Amino acid sequence: MHSRITPYGEVRIGPVQSLYDWLVNHFSDQVSSRICPPSVALTGGGTPMGFYRWMATERMGFSPVAKHIIWTVSDERMVPVDSSESNFGNARRALLDPMGVPDDSMLAWDTERAPEDAADWYSHLWDYSFGEGKAYDLCLLGMGPDCHIASLFPGSPLLQNPFGSKRTFAAVNVPEKGWRLTVTPDGLRRCGSIVIMVTGASKAEAVKRVFECGDEPVLDCPARLVGHFQDKVTWLIDNEAGAGIPIG
Repeated sequence: MHSRITPYGEVRIGPVQSLYDWLVNHFSDQVSSRICPPSVALTGGGTPMGFYRWMATERMGFSPVAKHIIWTVSDERMVPVDSSESNFGNARRALLDPMGVPDDSMLAWDTERAPEDAADWYSHLWDYSFGEGKAYDLCLLGMGPDCHIASLFPGSPLLQNPFGSKRTFAAVNVPEKGWRLTVTPDGLRRCGSIVIMVTGASKAEAVKRVFECGDEPVLDCPARLVGHFQDKVTWLIDNEAGAGIPIG
């Protein structure tokens, strides 16, 4: 695996297997370095789902560690948790249930509420459980071909003044996708650690946009938002997705 420091965080490029191994070790470090259970936010999308299935089949030795983590997701669709579109539902079915994670170590968004009520409920519950002014200890993200992360899509009102609202979580109506619940830019800035996993040749152009298009604004390329807190960000990029950027 090759690595280098960039204005958008540390970048690690290598085979998918080596990226998975690094992330499992990172999860374990979060637990071993804390007295209280750390909070870990998972995410949706094909790349993270591949990682979840791999963990559940290849790294069952991680299961005792998994039971000492509070698991949630960084963003969610307004669908029931048993829907195939639910980020938390998919993470639970693919990873958390196979690992034997107990119900009281899982924190899902309440998508039966109206979107803004659901965001407020999650925010209040989070502040009560973990304290105001902080977000996830570790936030795992993917990145779409349009460079969106979490549910922060190009043109999102949450990106127009990204650090102005001071909210950690919010509901946002995404054109042609409907309402989403998501960690905000301020919420990402309050995370202890952020890992963005990107795999596959279909993401190569998006990766190149983030690291090579120096003047593209965050409103058009949301993943570039992490340049505001790059010291806590690690990118895990496989060889195909990272083919367009230099490595050292």
